[in-house]
Amino acid sequence: MATRFVLNTGAKMPAVGLGTWQSDPGVVGEAVYAAVKAGYRHIDCARAYNNEKEVGLALKKLFEEGTVKREDLFITSKLWCGHHAPEDVPEAIGDSLNDLQLEYLDLYLIHWPFRVKKGTSINNPENYIPPDIPATWGAMEKLHDAGKARAIGVSNFSSKKLGDLLSVARVPPAVNQVECHPGWQQSKLHAFCQSTGVHLSAYSPLGSPGSTWMNGNVLKEPVVLSVAEKLGKTPAQVALRWNIQMGHSVLPKSVSEERIKQNLDVNDWSIPDDLLAKFSEIKQVRLLRGNFIANPDSVYKTVEELWDGEI
Repeated sequence: MATRFVLNTGAKMPAVGLGTWQSDPGVVGEAVYAAVKAGYRHIDCARAYNNEKEVGLALKKLFEEGTVKREDLFITSKLWCGHHAPEDVPEAIGDSLNDLQLEYLDLYLIHWPFRVKKGTSINNPENYIPPDIPATWGAMEKLHDAGKARAIGVSNFSSKKLGDLLSVARVPPAVNQVECHPGWQQSKLHAFCQSTGVHLSAYSPLGSPGSTWMNGNVLKEPVVLSVAEKLGKTPAQVALRWNIQMGHSVLPKSVSEERIKQNLDVNDWSIPDDLLAKFSEIKQVRLLRGNFIANPDSVYKTVEELWDGEI
């Protein structure tokens, strides 16, 4: 069973990565350490998560102990909205590389198709600047040329925004990292990514059960529970396996060592076709709607505009 997906760069991306969003300081380093010890080879980070320094310390310890070498791991980070100006992109990746104590990233993503003035809050409309994705992407391509980012991509891009970028990119995006789980299956974007060779990577693949404000828990979805019972797996394993069988990598976040191990046990079994068909019955709801950047003062007046109707 495939445990890695081949990107359009030829690089192999492990199917399961550890997400570090909303992992608190003091525990995220331990989670990364436990995950790599358990067999994870893919860690998903971002400047905006404010915990890359701690992730870097954990990676350094793992390298020094000889648990893994740098080339064994696939490390992702993301360009935040305040560093979209082309001249600020090298500084942004430099900050991430310094904190992570790495020479290069395996993947670097534009975090959102949204821009604010450098060093300012995303929550104040006075800070908004219309994004210029082609200009930002040009700077990302230079990082790729220089070997600082072995692959480049985007996050939270709709089919339309991804298509617009593909039409101007010299180096096509390798990945689009988006919310994807049985309760938000991204059918249109899935088909578009498949047709263009862009790999879809799923964040919140369990529906982010720890985020109470999202009001969604895929692990309590009757279809997921029923399939889990039939296969003798946990609901989380079934939700993750669904994404992998769709051809998507998954980035479950956990700081529990037991769950970290369970989340990795999704490669040597599969959901049979008759049970897989039942996932089409699940009601579809986007949980992370992006309300914080869709408002009358924004370049995106509504959530529908942000996602180009994929809502």
